[in-house]
Amino acid sequence: MSYSYYERLSALDATFLDTEDQFANAYMHVGSVSLFDAAPLRDADGATDMDKVRRLVEAGLHRVPRYQQKLARTPAFGNPVWVDDDRFNLLYHIRHVSLPKPGDERQLKRLAGRIMSQRLDRGKPLWELWVVDGIERDRVALISKAHHCMIDGVGSVELSTALIGARQDIEERISHPRAFQTRPAPSPRDLFLDEINRRVTQTFSAVQTVGGALWNPVGALRSLSNSLGTAGAGLGAALSSASPTPLNDEVGPHRRFDWLDMSLDEIKAVKTRLGGTINDVVLTVASGALGRFLHDRGVRVEQLDFRAMLPVNVRSVDERGTLGNRVSSMMAALPLDERDPVKRFQLVMETTRRLKKSGQAAGIQMMEELGDSSMGGLLSILSQLYAMQRPFNVVITNVPGPQFQLYFLGSPLGATYPLVPLFHNQTLGIALFSCNGMLYWGFNADWDAVPDLHELVEGVAKEFAALKDRAANEPPTNLHTVTSPRAKSASAGRRRS
Repeated sequence: MSYSYYERLSALDATFLDTEDQFANAYMHVGSVSLFDAAPLRDADGATDMDKVRRLVEAGLHRVPRYQQKLARTPAFGNPVWVDDDRFNLLYHIRHVSLPKPGDERQLKRLAGRIMSQRLDRGKPLWELWVVDGIERDRVALISKAHHCMIDGVGSVELSTALIGARQDIEERISHPRAFQTRPAPSPRDLFLDEINRRVTQTFSAVQTVGGALWNPVGALRSLSNSLGTAGAGLGAALSSASPTPLNDEVGPHRRFDWLDMSLDEIKAVKTRLGGTINDVVLTVASGALGRFLHDRGVRVEQLDFRAMLPVNVRSVDERGTLGNRVSSMMAALPLDERDPVKRFQLVMETTRRLKKSGQAAGIQMMEELGDSSMGGLLSILSQLYAMQRPFNVVITNVPGPQFQLYFLGSPLGATYPLVPLFHNQTLGIALFSCNGMLYWGFNADWDAVPDLHELVEGVAKEFAALKDRAANEPPTNLHTVTSPRAKSASAGRRRS
């Protein structure tokens, strides 16, 4: 006997759907462009073996059932849920295209931008995989795209192991596929009654909590005080506005995508020399490049309260392998006006250390958890406040990946560039992914607002070279801490000019 099955989206996952519904050009999908050698992927006729590609994807889908599920809505309440797609067609989700000659990276970037400028079909599982032939130096690209409501950055790394992995296990996976058993979707009546039951249960739980507080009022007040303090740190970061900049106009319908490679060993050498973290290096380099980029456009960067939203992974060990979003965030003020790269590194390091101690990420996580309780509309309201208040100027997300060679059907992974979506008043997003000794930067931008994106990419490369050179001449670690009013106020998200 088969039973109906569904999964309710978390409040955080649902906010990505709400954002996309509210703002026409805010496409809430994550993605990546990965490059491989073409030769191992060819069939006997010399063409890319698309049949084998499809069989590999099909063999890996049992590990990620979400990729065969689609959205449904609870009657009356409208809550989104996942149900198995009884009409799932793999051929719809895997696309095959070829670049015209010369097939250079500029053409590939343009194609990636166009693909990322199109919304995913809400009536089908929310993902696509594009196989791109004809790339110079005899390469093939995979352009992946999945809605943010079903996956975050860390989840995308775990998902990639369903398709890309150690070379020796590829043939075994294809020759012994595990079929996905579609489960019936619940009836609208069942969805409605389940939602009523869920809300009644939450109300009863709230009553029990109040009853317990009456028996132990001192403990309850102490717990409430701690919770309010934690939530307040998150709300304070979320509801204070960053400075307006040319990067914070209303986002348009077209995307540009660009990328950059860096040696992870070189980055580690810099952070070890200066006593910080890899993320401190990333933020220092990004701050320098963004400062020059805006200065060259007539912006007085010394007057800016410019903030980056830094996603923070909050997955527990038990939650590894789960899809959906398990992230919080921190708002970091960036020192765009500091031209000395070592001093800038110290300012960044002070900011990130203070933020980790501030409880800001825990406060935002608490608000996300409240959104999953009876206060179901809280996170949706907060996301709208986010949009109006503009608490950050840019997203910079850095996801660690496996430090060994990966393969796709026996073809070694040459590079992989991640993409983070743009919110409605944010025309630039920067995503990073480390893998096999390299750090890959992906720059997603609004085509009209940032037509000169390549200049920012070149600026990032130049700033890292400058930081690397300066770090090599500094005494190792234990540099004197730079103290400034700007650094002291960075954790609060504001700098005095």
